[in-house]
Amino acid sequence: MLRTLVVGFLASLVAAGATCTQVSGSDAPAGPVRNTDANEVDLALQNLQAKAAELTSYQARLDYTTTQPLLESKTRREGVLYYAKAGDRSSLRMDFLTLQQDDEPKQNYVEQFLFDGVWLRIVNHQTRHVERRQMAEPNQPVDAFSLASKHMPVLGFSKTDDLQKQFDVTLVAEPQEQAAFQHLHLAVRPGSAYKDDYTTIDFWIDRKTGLPARITAVTTEEDIHEIRLIDPRINQGIEPKMFRVDTPKGFTVEVIPLEKDVTRK
Repeated sequence: MLRTLVVGFLASLVAAGATCTQVSGSDAPAGPVRNTDANEVDLALQNLQAKAAELTSYQARLDYTTTQPLLESKTRREGVLYYAKAGDRSSLRMDFLTLQQDDEPKQNYVEQFLFDGVWLRIVNHQTRHVERRQMAEPNQPVDAFSLASKHMPVLGFSKTDDLQKQFDVTLVAEPQEQAAFQHLHLAVRPGSAYKDDYTTIDFWIDRKTGLPARITAVTTEEDIHEIRLIDPRINQGIEPKMFRVDTPKGFTVEVIPLEKDVTRK
C-alpha cells in the first residue's frame, strides 16, 4: 500500500462539479445534509484547484501512520517530501527516515522514493536494494500527481467526469477548533475503479494554503492510512540536485521496464 500511496501523498480535492453535500453545526444528523448552495461548493473547489495550478514547488515533513484494526497493529513512519515542477517535467522525492511499530521504540529506517516523470526509484537502505521501475515513455513524461490519480483522486489532475462516476463527495463542517481546515469526505461508489482498494477517503485542506494538511484512506481490508503534511513550504524553490541520489555502493539494482499496453494498436 505504501507504493500505491507514495505518489498520491498530495491526494486532494475533487474537481468542480462533483456531487457535494455539507454537514453543518453540532446538531447535524449522523448522515450529511445536502448543501443547496451549489455555487458556494463550486467556488470553494475552484479556489482550491487554482492553488494547485500555481504549485511549482512543495516541501513538507511527513507523518505516515498505518493502522490495522483486525491485527491490532499500528505502524508509524516519519520523513520529508520534496516536489518541483518546471514546464512539462516534474520531480518528486520522499525520504522515510524512521519506523515505529506499535509501542516499540522508534528506530532509524531509511527508504527513499524518487520520481522524475519517467522512472520511479525506490532505495531501501535496510535491504541494500534499489528498484528502478519505468512508469512512462522517455518522450512522454508524466507528472507525479497525474500518475497518482490512477490510485487516488489528486489535486487538480483528476478529471471531473471520472470523479462523478467514482465517488459520492461530502463537504463536512468541522468543529470550531478545526475551522482552519476544510474537510471533504469521499465515499467510493459501487463499480468505481477504486472499489477494490478503498471504501472512503478524507481530506483536510488548510484554508491558508489551499492544499492538503491531512489525508486518511480506509481500505477494503479495513486498514487505515493517514498522511500528515507538516510545516509546508510552497513555491519557495528547490535545488535540482535534491532530486539526484546516487546508488549507494554495494546496493543491488533491479530494473523493471515499462509494461506495454497490449490493447493498443
